[in-house]
Amino acid sequence: MFSSRTSVDLTHNRLALALANARNRGVEILDLTVSNPTTADIPYDAATILRALSQPSALKYEPAPFGLEHARRAVAEHLSAHGPRVDPRQVVLTASTSEAYSFLFKLLCDPGDEILVPRPSYPLFEHLARLESVRAVPYPLRYDGAWHIDAPAVAAARSARTRAVVTVSPNNPTGSYVTAAEFAMLAALGLPLVSDEVFSRYALRPRGAPVSALSTAEAPLVFVLGGLSKLAALPQLKLAWIAVSGEDGHVEGALARLEVVADAFLSVAAPVQHALPALLGSRAVAEGAITARTLANLAWTDAHVRGSAVSLLDVEGGWYATLRLPRTRSEEAWALAFLEEDGVHAHPGHFFDFEDEAYLVVGLLTPESTFREGLQRILLRVAEDA
Repeated sequence: MFSSRTSVDLTHNRLALALANARNRGVEILDLTVSNPTTADIPYDAATILRALSQPSALKYEPAPFGLEHARRAVAEHLSAHGPRVDPRQVVLTASTSEAYSFLFKLLCDPGDEILVPRPSYPLFEHLARLESVRAVPYPLRYDGAWHIDAPAVAAARSARTRAVVTVSPNNPTGSYVTAAEFAMLAALGLPLVSDEVFSRYALRPRGAPVSALSTAEAPLVFVLGGLSKLAALPQLKLAWIAVSGEDGHVEGALARLEVVADAFLSVAAPVQHALPALLGSRAVAEGAITARTLANLAWTDAHVRGSAVSLLDVEGGWYATLRLPRTRSEEAWALAFLEEDGVHAHPGHFFDFEDEAYLVVGLLTPESTFREGLQRILLRVAEDA
């Protein structure tokens, strides 16, 4: 009766069951998986945001497949301020980056085709690809004190059915930016490049401006994804975008076909489109608070894991940090121990498809007091286990 695309294992894993059980018993849990800024005590320029959403123009419906012209222009101006010039006509608005991926998979792939995706990374690509009858094929990121894309492995992962390469910069959860050399290496494959840059403004250590895939002149076709969810910490407003660049003929063809796809959905609401210039202008309050918190939590982590059996992996940007734990227990056993014995919830590395063990991913967006208490309990548990 149902499609194979939606045939997924709905069985809860042991960690999910343990978490539900603890909450049902009223156990206080220190949650180190926080990723929703609207529930993380982040301040906003509320007056500007609410005023922008109350414009009378929001009452008028104007069906525009790529989004309203002034909203697309606002996105183009933002992107151009942090990289090469972007033409507003090459900006496509969507309701989310998930929808942006679905549009691009429809554009680039037939059923059974493949896309290359990084590993470790956020466990969304496989699900989105499956829903489009596309196969997500991983290529590894290697760690040697810093994270790198394994170029030979990317080439080996390519097949006759590969239609695009996906990058995330900075990656979630490794926090590693894709370098200009890595973008050039991927572009040399001659495949469309899909670059998710939603966390790009959240650098965690001094460095030059992050490189955008839009600067990769060698690529035949580039799609850069961004959105309000991370940039302005406004996931509830449901607006994201695709910026398209590359060779003129390929760009024209992509936009023509994307218009067909976008016109079938018309998913972005009018109020958020009319408010977009003001929303982008208001983001400094939330962005500054998030930057301060993530930097503070990262510095505290770095200082307190020194001399312990826990190590902090290099992280360049984003909202997450990865801890390496001793292999005296399995990753799942560590996560269950932290939850059941210490009341601390954190994601084990296999949630993000790490190839080996044992890793723990913590959310740097977590309020400082919760984060520090939770991490102290983790360090104490590991020390007692040694």
